Amino acid sequence: MQNPPTTHVVTTSRYPHGLAGEITTTNGRRLRVRPIRSTDAPGLVAFHRHLSDSSVYQRYFSWHAELSNTEVAHLTNVDYVDRLALVVEDNGTLVAVGRYDRFPGTDRAEVAFLVTDSLQRCGVGRQLLERLAEAAYERGITTFVADTQSDNMGMLGVFAHSGFAQQRSVAGGVAYVRLLIAPENETAGT
Repeated sequence: MQNPPTTHVVTTSRYPHGLAGEITTTNGRRLRVRPIRSTDAPGLVAFHRHLSDSSVYQRYFSWHAELSNTEVAHLTNVDYVDRLALVVEDNGTLVAVGRYDRFPGTDRAEVAFLVTDSLQRCGVGRQLLERLAEAAYERGITTFVADTQSDNMGMLGVFAHSGFAQQRSVAGGVAYVRLLIAPENETAGT
């Protein structure tokens, strides 16, 4: 396992305005991306309600019709260091969310993202993964792990085309993915 980077490690939990920006979909739509805030709770609930049954099932491995108040609070209240989430908006409406949660005391984090059905396969997931990886690496995380259904070709495609070195195994219908997220110039010497 690699040691976490020793320079430029972010240790503050203040709102990271520098992570805000814009992404462009493969069909040319420009969308706003920024770190989540606790005030995004109503938008997150609305986003979840508009997802297809298939998207919800692939994300949660079961039918999950509504987010509970406890889940919403957990998902929207992050420390921006060990737990970070980015949201993507289209004219103020939340259309995607990506997040990582660090395993305590390690340089590894679980990563997950969900994109509204109409924007799937438009490059949003890949760009969320790239932005999350950059932010995570700045915060001392070197490895992302993810569990996804082995037939979730959209998510597996994002990982496969991410450019990150990865390991993948499958058991019981679940794909276990490990991504090394160090920038290329950091891994060239290893």
